Amino acid sequence: MTDLPANTDKVIIQISDVHVTAEGMLHDFVDSLANLKWILSAVELGGAPPDLLLFTGDLADKGEAEAYERFRSTVEPYAQRMGVPVMYIPGNHDTRTPFREHLLGWAANEDVIDQVLWCDGLRVIGLDSTVPGSHHGELDDAQLAFLQDQLATPAPLGTIVAIHHPPIPGPSEFLNQLTLREPERLARVIEGTDVRMLLAGHTHHASAGVLGGVPVWVATASAYQMDVLATATRAMRGIPGSAFTRIDVVRGMAVATHIPVIVAERAVYEVDFATIRRFIAEGASADEVESAFASTDGG
Repeated sequence: MTDLPANTDKVIIQISDVHVTAEGMLHDFVDSLANLKWILSAVELGGAPPDLLLFTGDLADKGEAEAYERFRSTVEPYAQRMGVPVMYIPGNHDTRTPFREHLLGWAANEDVIDQVLWCDGLRVIGLDSTVPGSHHGELDDAQLAFLQDQLATPAPLGTIVAIHHPPIPGPSEFLNQLTLREPERLARVIEGTDVRMLLAGHTHHASAGVLGGVPVWVATASAYQMDVLATATRAMRGIPGSAFTRIDVVRGMAVATHIPVIVAERAVYEVDFATIRRFIAEGASADEVESAFASTDGG
């Protein structure tokens, strides 16, 4: 019998659209920095540390140096305690020069921010899809050539590609005008390669699709959520809520799990793996299992 939990080659925690402000609240209402702390605390307390913390854009709301300093000083202590590397990818709310200088420690200029990070045998490629002064995304010829060159040699555990702007449409015609332009060009580069999944953010709601035969996961936001039903038909409507994604790279595939941040005094239930294994080994009845879950004190 396979042991629990399932064997996973690598785990990535994807956090997107944090929208940290230089000071005060986002939209005078949302404490985006507190939301980020809730997520990082949940990851740290969740057990074994992940192999990578991946931030897919809009890390600062207005791209100020002070916002990046607040962001970095929040993330780094968690990453250091867990011993986890971090990859930062810019979004349309970010500004390249302060992003490079105050977050990455790179030369302060407006050059594109494309990156490659290795987690042992797993390759993670981050592409800068931002267009300064605009909210839609693009990848130019040089970036696609860079990606194609990287993918020419397969990685032992495959590759994850991450960008900010989704290359697939969603339910909102308005937001679809602000996604990645000419996604078919990206599709031609990744089709038939070792790319296990393409990750994005930007829309503040979760979506899944396929591009060039590669699964696409669009993560929802850390800062607040998009009311998809209202946004699709009537108006742009942001609502409170925070979430992140766990990516498991396992047995030659990648699996995305949406994780909402729930603030509560107790769990609904908590049953340890030893009990679950016993249920499986002894062929426990549905009533016995239900009774065990109902009798827990919540942990």
